[in-house]
Amino acid sequence: MSKIKRPIEDHGIIGDLRTCALIANDGTIDYLCWPELDSPSVFAALLDSDDAGLFSLAPDWQNVRRQQIYLPDTNILQTRWLGEEGVAEITDYMPICDDSKKLPRLIRRIKMVRGSAWFTLRCAPRHDYARAKTRAEAAGDCVDFLAENQPGLRLAATVPLTCEADAATARFELKAGEHAEFELGSVEDTHVAAVATETCFEETLNYWRRWSKQSNYHGRWQEMVQRSALALKLLTSSQHGSIAAAATFGLPEELGGVRNWDYRAAWIRDASFSMYALMRLGYVDEAKHFTRWVGRCVENSHHDEMRLQVMYRLDSGTELHEIELLNLSGYADSRPVRIGNDAWQQTQLDIYGELMDAVYLANKYGEAISERGWRHVSQMIDMVCDNWNQPDAGIWEMRGEPEHFLHSRLMCWVALDRALRLGMKRSLPMPYARWDSARSDIRADIWKNFWNEERGHFVSTRHGDYLDASMLLMPLVRFVGATDPEWLSTLDAIRRELVSDGMVRRYNISETPADGLTGSEGSFGACSFWYVECLARAGRINEAHFEFEKLLSYANPLGLYAEEFDSHGRALGNMPQALTHLALISAAFFLNRKLSGEVTLWQP
Repeated sequence: MSKIKRPIEDHGIIGDLRTCALIANDGTIDYLCWPELDSPSVFAALLDSDDAGLFSLAPDWQNVRRQQIYLPDTNILQTRWLGEEGVAEITDYMPICDDSKKLPRLIRRIKMVRGSAWFTLRCAPRHDYARAKTRAEAAGDCVDFLAENQPGLRLAATVPLTCEADAATARFELKAGEHAEFELGSVEDTHVAAVATETCFEETLNYWRRWSKQSNYHGRWQEMVQRSALALKLLTSSQHGSIAAAATFGLPEELGGVRNWDYRAAWIRDASFSMYALMRLGYVDEAKHFTRWVGRCVENSHHDEMRLQVMYRLDSGTELHEIELLNLSGYADSRPVRIGNDAWQQTQLDIYGELMDAVYLANKYGEAISERGWRHVSQMIDMVCDNWNQPDAGIWEMRGEPEHFLHSRLMCWVALDRALRLGMKRSLPMPYARWDSARSDIRADIWKNFWNEERGHFVSTRHGDYLDASMLLMPLVRFVGATDPEWLSTLDAIRRELVSDGMVRRYNISETPADGLTGSEGSFGACSFWYVECLARAGRINEAHFEFEKLLSYANPLGLYAEEFDSHGRALGNMPQALTHLALISAAFFLNRKLSGEVTLWQP
């Protein structure tokens, strides 16, 4: 296995609500898709060698301390070098693309704080996931990067640039108080050549700080909660209202393994949970935009309009065909590197519950549902009534044979429960008796067929024996009381079988034939935070508090999380992962309330 040059956890992220860039703590941008988050990459060194595209910028120093920090309450990132010879810092950001007419730009400003240093720059985009031949051409004081049938890029700078091996290079010296600026954008963008960034910086800074001030969370762990919210916002499309599951594709769930997926799409499940977290923080506009995006997804489906897909493209398109990039060796030689995701064609019945929970909350805290929207909901719920007893691929998108999963059954119950609540709250027309009967039938089915009397706990599949961490959602969606004896025995079983030092595995692969893949995976970040919240709701406050603090220690230095943890608590999988961050927000909310001694007669 090849040496990992820049570990996943050694990255920060910047973005403009259109795309995102990952920046390593050595000053290298080694991941960027352009011009959209789900467009082909122009920098993909994170998933291969540096030949797959990067933008490196650093002082020629040895034996220095490298550090990354965000400017408070923003997604503006600083990478710093501290040593005997001085202190240098790069400020990286992307101006906000809150208008469809704006073109993405990436701005890098390097400043010498103390001492002096020579700096080396190399900007080498490689278009179309490094499959297209990119050439660098001088364009006055700028350098253009061009490839056939790909969007042209231009790099402008306040220092002289040269073209070398289809890259822009520079070597320059800065002394204390001096700075240099670099701007990467479209060849069609007249703003790029000007390199006039001072106003742009202030506008970007003010945008993020205004957005952060909307948060109504003022409890413990405020910085971690706010960083999670800022990470979620970066994954939001200003133009479409969708939320990507993560910013990246191809980062592995096991080093050298095959579980390498593309998460640059909007999962109905993840986006719904994201809305829940953002609404709790007071960000109701995001909820409004999301519900409108979901409406477009329903209308764009190639299937029966009430048969929602698991995921959609960020623009609400329906097809995400999966292909393998044979030219990329993968992070830590983890092949194949995939783009697209064939799970879009799976049946996952749980998405109806997650969607209806989000719709219910959006109505509670935002806009009332429209007449047309309620007609869609009614048809969808009728479909759930007819199909809740079918096998499916489950929440984890199993690639084996469909099964009857507890989580899918549970979320069908949620879909009916929230639809009934919403209909009654808004006095909307509905076949109450039919929906209520189906809700009761599902509840009875779960208690009869997913409770294992011999083992004394719930099980993940019908008449099965084993556990799945998605069962942690049972009390969180109010299906079962958080202190119900049967639930507590299930929680204890999950702790014995799936938990290690606060990190929770989704399931044991050897006990899950439907998994359908070789190899293993790490512990799942979202499940780990669900476990904390379950402990807190069960009244095990001290245990929950300690486990939560452990999980906070597994964040990277910037407070960011990928999808999973390895056995050392290091990052695995795509990052930043929306599901992990929103689960952190939910756990922090509830645990803070319990630690503050607030009396909760009813636990939402």
